[in-house]
Amino acid sequence: KVEEVLTDGRRIITFRNGTKKEISADKRMTTISFSNGDVKRIMPDQRVIYYYADAQTTHTAYPDGLEVLQFPNNQIEKHYPDGTQEIVFPDHTVKHLYSDGFKETFFPDGTVVKVEKNGDKIVVFSNGQKEIHTVQFKRREYPDGTVKTVYCDGRQETKYSTRRVRIKDEEGNTILDKK
Repeated sequence: KVEEVLTDGRRIITFRNGTKKEISADKRMTTISFSNGDVKRIMPDQRVIYYYADAQTTHTAYPDGLEVLQFPNNQIEKHYPDGTQEIVFPDHTVKHLYSDGFKETFFPDGTVVKVEKNGDKIVVFSNGQKEIHTVQFKRREYPDGTVKTVYCDGRQETKYSTRRVRIKDEEGNTILDKK
């Protein structure tokens, strides 16, 4: 290795494999430049910023355990110490993944999708409609109070806000229409 001490106090160490390590004069910041183009910076506040040249991705690790990844398509992922993750997609969709398995996605149009760890899903649309998906059924609730349910066996039930109830069998034949 070759070590240089510059007049401003910085030290640059060059290794045989082409890696260069630069240490600031106050020894509070270190930059390591690898021969493959990757760059690792250790900041005075103890953040570690690693740039992956091939993937054009930046990974920042904070002293409190937070890790942030920035991808070339502008996707940003935050990984929290408790296991929670937040992903912001280029279209501004935001997804939260919680350590207990619960997932929440917020779409730019106002739609929100929540998925329980057992797989049950609730979709709340910006127009006020709501869908619930379980293993047993799929249900859509409308702002006027109408509720349509399709059961896993194909049976359909519609309860209207007027108290009318219509039930169809799995082939679509009406078997009850109580007005």
